[in-house]
This record gives sequence, C-alpha cells and structure tokens, in this order.
Amino acid sequence: MNSGFLSSTTRPLLAVPVLALGLAFAGPAAAAPLKVVATFSIIGDIVRQVGGEEVSVTSLVAPGGDAHTFEPTPADARALKEADLVVTNGLGLEGWLDRLVAASGTRARIAVLSEGVHSATMVEDEGGKSEVITDPHAWQNLANGHLYAANVATALAAVDPAHADGYHHNAVQYEAKIDALDGWVRGEIAKVPADKRRIITSHDAFGYFGRAYGVTFMAPVGISTESEPSAADVAALVRQVKEQGTRALFIENMTDPRLVRQIAEESGAALGGELYSDSLSDPDGPAPDYLTMFRHNVPAMVAGMLKN
Repeated sequence: MNSGFLSSTTRPLLAVPVLALGLAFAGPAAAAPLKVVATFSIIGDIVRQVGGEEVSVTSLVAPGGDAHTFEPTPADARALKEADLVVTNGLGLEGWLDRLVAASGTRARIAVLSEGVHSATMVEDEGGKSEVITDPHAWQNLANGHLYAANVATALAAVDPAHADGYHHNAVQYEAKIDALDGWVRGEIAKVPADKRRIITSHDAFGYFGRAYGVTFMAPVGISTESEPSAADVAALVRQVKEQGTRALFIENMTDPRLVRQIAEESGAALGGELYSDSLSDPDGPAPDYLTMFRHNVPAMVAGMLKN
C-alpha cells in the first residue's frame, strides 16, 4: 500500500544525503583577520582605516597613555608573539620596543611608518649638556599622515598579498580624507593673524604641526615627557609668556597638567583646554580617531591664539 508518506524507518536514510548535499555547497570558512600590533593608539587607528575588516588591531599604549614612558608587560610580549605584523612609529619614540621584540621572540614583520619622513631635530639641554634630539611626532603634519597611510598599505600587502588591492584602495580613499583635512587646517589657521600664532603646550609634541601650518609652539618640557625642566627654564618661559602676551596655554591629554597650570598662574594666562598630541581619546571622547583629533585640536588652538 502506497500512502504517499515516508515511513519512520525510511526518513533517517534520506536525511543523510540531504545533509551531505548541504555540506557540499557550504562555502569555505572565512579567513581569520590579520593580527596587527600597533605601538600606540594614533597609528593603531591609521592601521584600522587602511586594513578595514581584514585586520584585528591591538594598540600597546592605550588611549590616554604615554608612548614615551610606556612600560611593557608580559601580556604585551604575548601579543607580539602572536602578531602577524607589528607597526611602529620609529624616530626614537618607542625606546622600549627593541627589548620587547627580543623578549617576545616574535617572528612578525615590523613596519616603521615614519619611513620616508623628512625628520626634524632640536637641541635640548639636559643636565648642563646640549644634545640634538630627533623629533618623533611626525604625524602632527597631515602630509606625513598621508605617508603613514601609504606605508601601512605596503606593510599589510607584504604580509597578506591576497588582499593587497583592497589595502591600497582603502589607503587611497583615506589619503584623500587626510589631504582634504590638511586644507581645512590651513584655512582655520589663516583666521589667526601671523603675530598671534603662539601656543604653549605641556611638551614639544607639535613641532611638525608648527612648521607645516605656521604656528610657534613653546613648552616647559622637551620632545620626550621624560625630560624634567629646571626652575630656571620654567621662570624663563613665564617671563616670555608675560612679555609676548601669550594667552594660549594648553594641557595635553597624556601629560601631567601641574606644570602648565603653574605657568598659567604665574603668568596670568588662562588655560585653553586640552589638546591631543601623542594619544587619542577613548571611543566616546572628543578625539577617538586620527582625523577627529585634528578637528578637535585646531578650533581650540585658533580660539586660544586669537586671545594673544
């Protein structure tokens, strides 16, 4: 008798080829994202913009941290050990990196994003001795940010050639945004008369910005936040602030604010807020990515300089 229905003993036998057919048409498992370790948050963001969904980025120095004084942990060594690519700024910023690489035993490719930058130097007095120091803060000139993005694409493509075209495409689009932002910054700074373009910050992090956009920056601390200014240096800066009538004083998000507050009190100048120099803010803060950092910093700078 044929009832038109399968018996209970027949159904399991038919289920097997149906399952096999489903497996035959299943696509290959998605490749795991490339593991990239960036030394600090700003270059970590640039890697994310260029790498897109193909990369998983870990920044050793978290938002709000100081790459100058960073002390790696065993967890950081493990992150390097597991990485496919390590991205660093170079120019002497990450003095701790060579030791960390050696301790981790990583075999990851190491990319230096400042490669090709026309680096700047300055003379610093430390303990009565003058020393020529390379300024590592090259990302503060957006033209260098453009170069960083191109270097990221090259580094990612070398490690993951299967997605090279995508990385270079993302870099070109991102570079266009950087170039447009560069034009905006120049237009904003142009609103300030040339004789008012003076700013005091916590340490010498804005030298590349100053040269690119025509602003003079002064700081009680040198290029590295590890420097300690003498009482005479601070007194000289206070005198200069009074003589020039400088009112644009800013604290940087990753430095101790006490010294700048002291200068403000002794000179009669008012603090103009917080600038982001070596570190981004948390995701919900005012500078969660590299481009937004400029859009936060520049209007604050302009408002402060107009008071000079």
